[in-house]
Amino acid sequence: MKLTLEEQETLISILKRRFGKNMKRHESLVWAKVEARLAIKPDKLWTLNEMERTGGEPDVVGFDAKSGAYIFCDCSAESPKGRRSVCYDLQGQESRKEHRPEHNALDMAAAMGISILTEEEYRALQKLGTFDAKTSSWLETPEAIRKHGGAIFGDFRYKHVFIYHNGAQSYYAARAFRGSVQV
Repeated sequence: MKLTLEEQETLISILKRRFGKNMKRHESLVWAKVEARLAIKPDKLWTLNEMERTGGEPDVVGFDAKSGAYIFCDCSAESPKGRRSVCYDLQGQESRKEHRPEHNALDMAAAMGISILTEEEYRALQKLGTFDAKTSSWLETPEAIRKHGGAIFGDFRYKHVFIYHNGAQSYYAARAFRGSVQV
């Protein structure tokens, strides 16, 4: 899966503009270095484009000094519109007797090449702005919870980050998932 040269240029322009408008998310980082990394990791452009296409508004939120990778995360104010109304995973999706959604969060994330945010990553993201004030996002669920049929999600209400649980088969019009990718 590859983007055309025009699609790559358009995406890089969007990412550069977003990077410049949101320096609080990455104060010590320089766009030229991010762009240089994107140039040597062109396969990641497709993933970033999928994040953008589904409403995630990916932006740089960190740098991994060990690997030299920049960490991009979905930074849309609300959960990405193109990923809403999904169960947590395939098992949850298949367990629905009626009104089964077309997709589930884990399979969609894998197909896009991203990882669903962990609780720790979600809390770190919330320190960079206000996210999910009207929506919620599925989070990577510990196996101890998942084996009992549950899954966790987070949102931001009353100036506080909340982490809740639900059955993995549930889905709501205002719940999607946020992901990240290292480039």
